[in-house]
Amino acid sequence: MHDSRRMYFFLVLMTLASFAGMQGWQTLFNNYAVGKAGLDGFHMGIIQSAREVPGFLAMFVIYLMLLMSEHRLAAISILLLGVGVGVTGLFPTFWGLLVTTTIMSTAFHANETISQSLSLQYFDRSTAPVVLGRLRSVGAITNIAIGAVIWLAAADPNYPLTYGCIGGAVVLLGLACLCFDPSRPDIPPQRKKMVFRRRYWLYYLLTFLSGARRQIFVAFAVFLMVQRFGFSVREVTILFVANNLINWMLNPLIGKAINRFGERSLLSAEYLVMIAVFATYALTTSKGVAAGMYVVDNIFFNFAVCIRTFLQKIADPRDIAPSSAVGFTINHIAAVVVPFLGGLAWMVDYRIVFLAAAGLAACSLAASQLVSRHIRLAEK
Repeated sequence: MHDSRRMYFFLVLMTLASFAGMQGWQTLFNNYAVGKAGLDGFHMGIIQSAREVPGFLAMFVIYLMLLMSEHRLAAISILLLGVGVGVTGLFPTFWGLLVTTTIMSTAFHANETISQSLSLQYFDRSTAPVVLGRLRSVGAITNIAIGAVIWLAAADPNYPLTYGCIGGAVVLLGLACLCFDPSRPDIPPQRKKMVFRRRYWLYYLLTFLSGARRQIFVAFAVFLMVQRFGFSVREVTILFVANNLINWMLNPLIGKAINRFGERSLLSAEYLVMIAVFATYALTTSKGVAAGMYVVDNIFFNFAVCIRTFLQKIADPRDIAPSSAVGFTINHIAAVVVPFLGGLAWMVDYRIVFLAAAGLAACSLAASQLVSRHIRLAEK
């Protein structure tokens, strides 16, 4: 950890910027899209699918690394993220939100891919889970701060001003990252090409299922509460702040739990809870129960970091960056299609969307039982 403290500081800056931009965008987006742009479930499905297209293209980040270092590429992605978020409030139409969402998402997914890669390269197997947990806690604190800003502005929301201020703050953090070089010469050089290996198939499968299931949550859980239960901007903000207070306290413990109980145990717990959560979304008529399920979902989603640490334990050290990029792409193969199909299903019956997510969680539960075996085989 001592030798990598410069990288840790750099990752903290990246996390602050990434979480501030995404949380600010997400907290306002559903109310902005419904109240100002007049979008329905079908429009939301299209926009959320478009938001995931850059994630599908994340593998091309590897080729950009031929032109510049990973940390420099990360800084540029933060700058672009700030611009995308900052201009969102100026275009309250379907096409305007489609374009600004794509800009924001391109930068966000590039940054996430690189952040995961750097975290796994610069920290060993026992340290990486702890670092990832700490970074998620930093993200939670950032989200709380953004929630406080939006709460103060929510009495009479000025969307262009609020989005502009959040985007501007992200741009400043991107400039700080651009002026900082956290790299170390002793880190194994990464392969600058796509790497698909048969022995990583379980990582690919878990990543694919996680992407499909998570996108149903991201695209439709808050939309359910805004459209069906009438949540206001302030109520959505309270929900986000509550989640992040819990995550701030919980995330440092998750890394320790991975080291103690292993990836299989934590992933199994996550998927069992997700089956119950999505089934409840489909069946409940209670505003309070729906909000409670949203909190539970966010708590257990943090266990998904186990998929990243699983990759670190089974992969060649030189494969971390290309495999992270391929993983993001696989994660988003389903994520590009699922929101669109979910939007169509929503027009028939919103419960179909959440029951399908429960089915995906059941598939993930079955696949996760093989995790420990794959780690043992990689260690031989």
